[in-house]
Amino acid sequence: MRRSVVGILLFGFLVPLCFYGCSKESTSDGSVVSPSPGKIDPAIVSADNGFGFDLLPKLLSEKEPNLFISPLSVAIALTMAYNGAGGETKDAMARVLKLEGMSLDLVNESNLELRRMLKELGPNIELLISNSLWARKGIGFKTDFLERNKKFFEAEVRELDFSDPSAPSQINGWVESSTKGKIKEIIDKIDPYTVMFLINAIYFKGIWKFKFDKSETKERPFYAVGGEEMVPMMAQSGKFPYLKGDGFQAVGLPYGNGRMSMYIFLPDRLRCDRCGDPYYDLKHFIEELSLEKWEKWMKGFEEKEGEVVIPRFKLEYKAVLNDALGALGMGIAFDPDRANFEGMRTPPPNLFIQEVRHKAVVEVNEEGTEAAAATSVGIGITAVPERFTFVADRPFFFAICDNKTGVIIFMGVLAKP
Repeated sequence: MRRSVVGILLFGFLVPLCFYGCSKESTSDGSVVSPSPGKIDPAIVSADNGFGFDLLPKLLSEKEPNLFISPLSVAIALTMAYNGAGGETKDAMARVLKLEGMSLDLVNESNLELRRMLKELGPNIELLISNSLWARKGIGFKTDFLERNKKFFEAEVRELDFSDPSAPSQINGWVESSTKGKIKEIIDKIDPYTVMFLINAIYFKGIWKFKFDKSETKERPFYAVGGEEMVPMMAQSGKFPYLKGDGFQAVGLPYGNGRMSMYIFLPDRLRCDRCGDPYYDLKHFIEELSLEKWEKWMKGFEEKEGEVVIPRFKLEYKAVLNDALGALGMGIAFDPDRANFEGMRTPPPNLFIQEVRHKAVVEVNEEGTEAAAATSVGIGITAVPERFTFVADRPFFFAICDNKTGVIIFMGVLAKP
């Protein structure tokens, strides 16, 4: 009996963009060199990548075998919230986001520099990283917290009437615009106790350095979960970064001038000892992923001649990340009674993370790859301050009192001003 697996080529699209954590890139002549580290502290790249490798296994599901996320998007959105965390909440978020030992200034400055460096990608590669902060109208937040998000995350800070029925569409409109229409909705409704949304949006479009010839795309078998399927498979021959590892092989497919690449990791075909059926242990591969392994593998790619055959496909994924982040050790941030976000607003009432939502889409074809992701961190309040409207447009009673003794000094009725 064939063992259930997550998908054959899935992992290559879980970390689809080769940021500075991928230690190599191709030059115009096909050689592989190390990119310039610039001024960025490499610790922030290790933190973002390590967080992604921790988060990924927590999202595996047999009900939804496909999986596609942007760990960078989730990390940025949570780091924006981290700027307002304190006490044990800050410590827990630092552990999960791999920021322990880094000062808040270093974290913020490194994030700013990383985004600046990702704006200089060369021809045929487009990467847009946008941030926004939406605050409920009438709820005061600390100026320092808002200014840090403006300065270091270049976030658009907007005050919005969350009770207005159009509020979700205004937020979703920003997400749709920031992802060039790829993600149309991240907020479906706004809870009465939600006071803030911290949102990151990422859009990517990369044209293959070596495009696939459409005439070479053929229907071929793909051994999917549940059985064999015939799907369009793209093919080309050439010289590519290649790695043969323990139980897998991997190939790098560069975009544009080689500044960014897609790396695809393919588990070896194994055979069931009991039944003899083939299976692919991708689930085990993902669960064993680590930052240390990744960094070691990235140093092991070598240019080799070969043939590459991959499916042409579209993929959409969405998830609420509360349980996964809680399992990683960030549960305190979701606890209304224990969370500490006093850096955002002085309690009482208390602030906490209500919900972390993530959506991601990707399309891979002969021309290249188009992908987008959005992450929303909803901040809740344990009690919403009551707001009222008072219009004295009819007869009323009034009194003038001594508040210390309670004595009424004057009282009256105004029936006609």
